[in-house]
Amino acid sequence: MRTGLILLALAYVLSQFFRAFLAVISVPLERDLGIGPEALAAASGWWFISFAAMQIPVGWSLDTLGPKRTASVLLLIGGAGGSLLFALAGTAMHINIAMILIGIGCSPVLMASFYIFAREFAPMQFATLAATMVGVGTVGNLLASYPMTFAEATIGWRATMIGLAVLCTLIAIGVQITVRDPAKVVTETKGSLIDILRIPAVWFIAPIAIVGYVPAAAIRGSWMGPYLNDVHGLSSAQIGTAAVVMSLSMIGGVFLYGPLDRWLGTRKWVVFGGNVLGLGCLFGLYAYGASSIVLAVVLMCGIGFFGATYPVIMAHGKGLFPAHLTGRGVTLLNMFSIGGVGLAQFVARPLHASYQGTDQLTPYTAVFAFFIALMVIGLALYLFSRDNKD
Repeated sequence: MRTGLILLALAYVLSQFFRAFLAVISVPLERDLGIGPEALAAASGWWFISFAAMQIPVGWSLDTLGPKRTASVLLLIGGAGGSLLFALAGTAMHINIAMILIGIGCSPVLMASFYIFAREFAPMQFATLAATMVGVGTVGNLLASYPMTFAEATIGWRATMIGLAVLCTLIAIGVQITVRDPAKVVTETKGSLIDILRIPAVWFIAPIAIVGYVPAAAIRGSWMGPYLNDVHGLSSAQIGTAAVVMSLSMIGGVFLYGPLDRWLGTRKWVVFGGNVLGLGCLFGLYAYGASSIVLAVVLMCGIGFFGATYPVIMAHGKGLFPAHLTGRGVTLLNMFSIGGVGLAQFVARPLHASYQGTDQLTPYTAVFAFFIALMVIGLALYLFSRDNKD
């Protein structure tokens, strides 16, 4: 099983890579295919939407078929197939379809790991194990930064995507061979997603799950590159370096949050406090980011670091679900998280476009203001949630 978890971690590295690499190759994509910031945000949004939409069938599959088949089959078909289509793309539509397929391929890998953690390990270990998996997987953000820039400059983005298709194929085969499905829960109690939705406490955790990941994922995944290029005039290589620094901050934040619920005896206030600090950095980027390149990158790093509360949010919700509905429960929360980013991107794209022609900065401050409003609403609703500890 250890080898299987390592391969699932590698698959999650790819998942993190695919949600972030577009920002780094924004310049060559615009040069070769005419894809600007709005089309880039749409492509990123389609990845998040398809990923989120798959969480319902993935949850059913984890509870019925197990993580091995769920993760390996979807990664092979979606991850490898989508990467190959991306390599052959000639229009923005091709890129969108490729990102939808890749989102489908990436959709089960983290949840397969979470399912194994929830079923095979002690409850108090869940947040730490989840944070470790997310932290290791966030290395994909690093690979989507300078290494992707280097690969694009050396062999081109098309050849790089072909290589990624091969890598997805090899990992999918390895997962099928090495992952062991946990024993199925024997119970006479039938259950479905409806039973999860009937738990009142879920609806008080949902708001922060929906908006908490939006600023870091959207900025790192698609807005960082165009913003630093348009507002501060940075090149692709310089954007890649900035993206590496933000990715490192996100990794650091994940590993910090992992054990905090055990150390402080609370999940709710760890999540709330961290996101308030992240909101402060987001407001700083909105108000002062244009004044200095260094300040803008530092504030983006703060957004990534303090906003890395996802593992604790998942642990907060996981404690609400019965064992036989673990797969459906964790994938529902993951759907909220990833779907929130996708929906936000689809609002941010026309919002950015509506301010084109004013100046270089205003379209981006409008997007950041939108993210601020989402966070304020999500945090206000999360205040009504009930804390829990295993």
